[in-house]
Amino acid sequence: MKLSQFKYNLPTELIAQHPAKQRDESRLLVVHRDSGELEERIFKDVLDYFDEGDLFVFNDTKVFPARLYGTKEKTNAKIEVFLLREINENTRLWDVLVDPARKIRIGNKLYFGENDELVAEIIDNTTSRGRTLRFLFDGTNDEFHALLKKMGHTPLPDDLLRMRDLVPEDEYRYQTIYAKNEGAVVAPTAGFHFSREVIKKMEIKGIDTAFITLHSGLGNFRAIEVEDLTKHKMDSEQMIINEENARLINNAKAARKKVCTIGTSSMKAVETAAIIDNRVKVFNGWTNKFLFPPYDFAIADAMITNFHPPLSSMLMQVAAFGGYDLVMKAYKYAVEKKYKFFTYGDAMLIL
Repeated sequence: MKLSQFKYNLPTELIAQHPAKQRDESRLLVVHRDSGELEERIFKDVLDYFDEGDLFVFNDTKVFPARLYGTKEKTNAKIEVFLLREINENTRLWDVLVDPARKIRIGNKLYFGENDELVAEIIDNTTSRGRTLRFLFDGTNDEFHALLKKMGHTPLPDDLLRMRDLVPEDEYRYQTIYAKNEGAVVAPTAGFHFSREVIKKMEIKGIDTAFITLHSGLGNFRAIEVEDLTKHKMDSEQMIINEENARLINNAKAARKKVCTIGTSSMKAVETAAIIDNRVKVFNGWTNKFLFPPYDFAIADAMITNFHPPLSSMLMQVAAFGGYDLVMKAYKYAVEKKYKFFTYGDAMLIL
């Protein structure tokens, strides 16, 4: 497969700028791989396709407020800092993106807060991700992280054309209701559609749940710059599957129950940890797995996902699972039927 095969035309007005009023009332396009049928439903109907003993695999990562606004020393120029990853908790080192990048040099100090409560210094301009920054703070780690949360803003992605115009609902809607382990700068958006009512109905129906943690990063949105997809390298993301959840997944597979991954991050996680005999191993480390057609999936029998940008690694993963021709047909259909796309958009179930 080549990069250019993943283009499609998307009118700007189909990019969702706000979530549905109710999490579980987004539209749902059901894609049947066996028949090629496309079926229109509402998300709250998703459980109609699953039975007692089937398993949903959720990503319980929690997005932290990664976008900071500050000023540069001397000039007071406005600077935006996007926190990517904490390198060292004890030395307050972070990988960051800085905008505008051209104005920042090693040794520059940046100030955050109305009274310059937080100061940082650029110590490296040469990392593949952008910059390395050290926060100058004398308090405890807990005090430091509390200050970051207080000053930080929800890191809405660029596909929201209003990404700097936050509204109160973004703080809780750009987060799944089961988010637990903080560390992501990109939310696992397929999980946005799960309401407390849907989760309760899952329990009543006997559908089981497993939780993995994959701290999604901006690499998912980084432009792929090679036509030959085998030459593209994904950024690494931290990932954890503990013993209990590995057992839940393996038991479902052994019992021949349906395993449904919720989002591309959950799919990436279980495929990273997959071993022989369609099982997963306990995992605590990093993954840079890139799933694109053709690919033989070992774990999932179904997946729930949103509608992803053209030329994106997420679209490629979905096409690998659903079949390239069928998925691209489904995307064309979704455009024609005016489904909402990207972060706050509608959902797709592939069976």
